Amino acid sequence: MKKFSALQPWATLAARILLGVVLLLAGYLKAKSPAQAQMAVRAYKLLPISIANIFGLSLPWLEIGAGILLIVGIAVRYAALFGGLLMLLFVGAISQAWARGLSIDCGCFGGGGQVAAGHTKYLQEILRDLGLTLSAVFLYLNPHGKFGLDKSPE
Repeated sequence: MKKFSALQPWATLAARILLGVVLLLAGYLKAKSPAQAQMAVRAYKLLPISIANIFGLSLPWLEIGAGILLIVGIAVRYAALFGGLLMLLFVGAISQAWARGLSIDCGCFGGGGQVAAGHTKYLQEILRDLGLTLSAVFLYLNPHGKFGLDKSPE
């Protein structure tokens, strides 16, 4: 256990960078094409069109904000909680699309919408998002690491 306590600040930094960069990149790629982001959310057929469009426009900016907070190391626990819940939301959305037989690109990193049958990547997207959820849980439990601007507990 003593060995882990020496590695924990570095593991926290790695998890912050991993989750933060993924959120920042995903948000940026969606924000630069708002119409495509809206279409990606609508393709899941879960929300009324007007709400899906609002979600498609606002989600990228929330991802960018959480990503920046994680990378810089500010409000890590809250940003990790948001990121983890977001990943679970994505797992649920992708799972229901798969279960319903929809053939869509998740739109996680821009793009999205209908794809040809057999060209989905649901399993790898779900596994990726579950891995990122585990990173978020680790950060929630261990928010203080190297080079973060959050104050470490005294």
